[in-house]
Amino acid sequence: MRYKNHFTVVILFFVFILFSCKSSKILNSSTSNLSLTTKQLIKENTQKAASFKTLSARVKLDISQGDKENGYTINMRIEKDKKILLMSSPITVVKALITQDKISYYNKLDNTYFEGDFKYLSDLLGTELDFQKVQNLLLGEALFGLKDNAFDLSVNEKEYILQPKNQNALFELFYLINPSHFKISSQQISQPQEQKHLQIDYISYQKVDKQIIPEHIKVIAVEATEEMILEMEFKAVSLNEDLRFPFKIPSGLQEIKL
Repeated sequence: MRYKNHFTVVILFFVFILFSCKSSKILNSSTSNLSLTTKQLIKENTQKAASFKTLSARVKLDISQGDKENGYTINMRIEKDKKILLMSSPITVVKALITQDKISYYNKLDNTYFEGDFKYLSDLLGTELDFQKVQNLLLGEALFGLKDNAFDLSVNEKEYILQPKNQNALFELFYLINPSHFKISSQQISQPQEQKHLQIDYISYQKVDKQIIPEHIKVIAVEATEEMILEMEFKAVSLNEDLRFPFKIPSGLQEIKL
């Protein structure tokens, strides 16, 4: 299974799918509106998109794969629409930079580094990725823009369900949307023929400086009978500060070819 190879890359990718804030308040779902049309629902969701220039956070990450469980702490900096910097904590021995064009990282523990585009992660997750899609995941936005497709809308007891009127031939896409704050509660991509399933559950959201952003995310990646689960929690977050994004691969490291 691919998840077992170059696991550091997978960790670095999923580390930035979640964040919260020191001054945030957890959103309650006390009031629900399940009577919107598809057009109204997409409009409400679009209006709730988070807006900020920069973000910094300390991320607690727990990874479970088979009988193995690991926990990490990583510092994260984001300049929206431009770059994401990840650094191991408390000592920076692993560092990664994600930009519009490529992903770069190095690991001083095993003296390796990697530079490349999004192809490896696209192959890993079974869907085409770019910086914008990754950022959408980060902010709890639809991986594939809701305005770009025609959707069928249905309602269960607790939330809205959106699915494309014409599902992609290679994968099936579903969005579950919270009827209280109209943010995505889950987005799921399935490839039945490949026996793959990717599920990103936004377990809770917070209101931060008038922005609604994820507070807790659970990522489940399944291939055949094997499963990887990542749970992430962000602490000590600050928005719109002046941040630096220093990144330089040290000399003497061995390049990883993926």
